[in-house]
Amino acid sequence: MKYLSKGWILLIIIAIAACGRKKGQPRQQEIVKDLRQLDEVVPEQIAERLEYIAGNDGAMEDSIAVFRLSALQYVYQQNNGAAKWSKDGRANAAVASMLQLISKADDYGLVKAHYHAGPLHTSSAQLKNEKRDAALWAKMDVFLTDAFLRMAYQLHYGIAPRDSITLRKDSVLSDTVLAGLLQEALQRGNVTAVLEQQEPIHPGYAALKEGIQLYKQQYGNRHWDTLPQVYTDTLQFRRQLGLRLLQSGHLDTTGVGLTDSLTLRKAVKAFQNEFNIYPDGVAGKRTIQVLNKQPEDWLLQAAINLDRWRKLPDTLPQRYLMVNIPAFRLNVMENGDSMVESRVIVGTPRTRTPVLNSVMTNFVLYPYWRVPYSIVFKEMLPQIKKDVNYLAEKNLEVVDHQGNVVSPDSVNWSKLGRNYFPYVLRQMDGLDNSLGIMKFNFSNKFSVYLHDTNNRSLFSNSNRALSHGCVRVQQWDSLAMYMVSHDPKPDIRDSVRTWLDREEKKQYNLTERIPIYIRYFTAELCNHRMQFYEDIYGEDKTLMKYFTAK
Repeated sequence: MKYLSKGWILLIIIAIAACGRKKGQPRQQEIVKDLRQLDEVVPEQIAERLEYIAGNDGAMEDSIAVFRLSALQYVYQQNNGAAKWSKDGRANAAVASMLQLISKADDYGLVKAHYHAGPLHTSSAQLKNEKRDAALWAKMDVFLTDAFLRMAYQLHYGIAPRDSITLRKDSVLSDTVLAGLLQEALQRGNVTAVLEQQEPIHPGYAALKEGIQLYKQQYGNRHWDTLPQVYTDTLQFRRQLGLRLLQSGHLDTTGVGLTDSLTLRKAVKAFQNEFNIYPDGVAGKRTIQVLNKQPEDWLLQAAINLDRWRKLPDTLPQRYLMVNIPAFRLNVMENGDSMVESRVIVGTPRTRTPVLNSVMTNFVLYPYWRVPYSIVFKEMLPQIKKDVNYLAEKNLEVVDHQGNVVSPDSVNWSKLGRNYFPYVLRQMDGLDNSLGIMKFNFSNKFSVYLHDTNNRSLFSNSNRALSHGCVRVQQWDSLAMYMVSHDPKPDIRDSVRTWLDREEKKQYNLTERIPIYIRYFTAELCNHRMQFYEDIYGEDKTLMKYFTAK
C-alpha cells in the first residue's frame, strides 16, 4: 500500500469532484424550469443554509460569522421561511438600497466586508444572467438579511463590544425588534431611511459624520510618500519633506524652491496646526509620525470615534459636563450649547484618567488633599526617609487613623512601608495646595475628581497628560459660578465670591446635580475642519482590531 496506481488516484479524484461540497454545505446551484417555482424552492434552500450555519459555529459561506443566529432564525420563522428580498425571481426594491448602503458603509464608520460586500456583489451580478437559480436567490437572501441585522445593531450600539461604562439601558435591539425593522424596510423598499433612524442623534456624532465627508473631499483620493525617522542627508530629507507637504497641499512652492527654509517652516507649521501638534515649524519625531499617516488611517481614527458616540445613551441630559481626555478639554453643555469651556490636565499614560459616568454633587473651597497611598509609597515616603523636612516643604500634615495631627518627628519613618503605614498624609489648604483653591466632587470607584491646581503654568502645554489621574481645570472659577447659577438663592454667587476672598474653607452642595461624562474622543469636527488628537493612552490602537475586514 506504499504506492497507489494511477488508476486508483484517478478514481479518488473523481470521487472528490463528485462530492462537490463538504458534508452539510448548502448546494451552490439549483435551476428551476419556471420562475414561478422559485417561491417554493427558495425557502428550502434558505432552510438548508440556516442548518449549515447552525452546524458551522455560526459561520457563513464567506467565513464571516452571522451577527446573531437567533435573530436570523427568527426572521425566517415568519411566513414559513419565505424569501425576504425577492418574489418570483424579482428583487425587492430594498435590495438596491441595501447594496448601495453597504457600498458606502465607511461613510458611517462601518466596515464593508462585515456585511458580505464581496459575495453580495458577485451574487447580484450572477442573478442578472441566471434568474432561475434558486440556490443563488437563497444565498443572496440570507446574506442580505444578516447584513441588515448587523448594520442595524452596529449603527445603534457600535462595532466594538459594550462594557460596564458604556452600557446603555435606554434601548434594546431584541430579535423581535430587529425583525420588525427589517419588515419595515422591506415594505418601504428603502433600507437607508430605516437604518439611519438607528443612529445617535447627538450633535457631536452628526458633526463627525460631516467631518468624514469633508476629509474625504480634501484628502480621500490622495496618497503620499513616507518620511524616514532617521536620516543623515539633511538636504535629501528636506526635499522629501517638501514633496510630502506638497502632496497634501500644505506647501505652496510658487516662486520658491522645494527646499526653501522659510517656506518649509511655514508649511510644517500649517500641518502641525491642523493636526494639533505644537507649531514650532520643525519636523521632529512626532510630526514625522503624523506626516506618515495615510488618509485611510485618519478615516479609521474617525470611524473609531463614531463608534464611541454610539456607546452613549440615546439621549443626553439637558445639562451635563463632558471631559474629552485626548483633547484636554472640558465643556459644560446646556440645551446643546457650550456654556463653559476650559483647558484641562489629565492623567499620564501610566496614571490614566478613567472613562466614566457620574453626577457632580458638590465643590469644596480651599480643600485639603489626602494624598493617595500609591503616591505616598512611590514618590513621597522615599523622600521623607531621606529628610523629614520634605513634609514641611510640601505643606503636608501627618494624620493618624483617629484624625489626630501627629508630629513628623515622633514617627519612626524607617519602619514604615507598603505593609505598614498607619497614617494619612494630608496637604493643608491654601494656594500651595496641589488641589488649588477648589475641588469638584462626584461619586466614582477611582477616587478621581476635578480640581484647580497650584501649577497653572502647565495649562500652556500642548500635551497636558501630566496628572496622577484627576482632572485639573483651568477655568475652575467659571465652572463654579455656572454650578451655582441654578441655585434658587439669588445671592449665592456673591456668597461664593466672599468665601473666596476670605479664603474660607467651605463646601457647596449642588441644588441640581449635574451628570458628568469623562470620555475619550480622538477626532471631532471643529469650525468646519476635522480635528485629530493624539491617542495618548493607545485606546484607538486597542479598538482597531474590530475594524478590520474579517
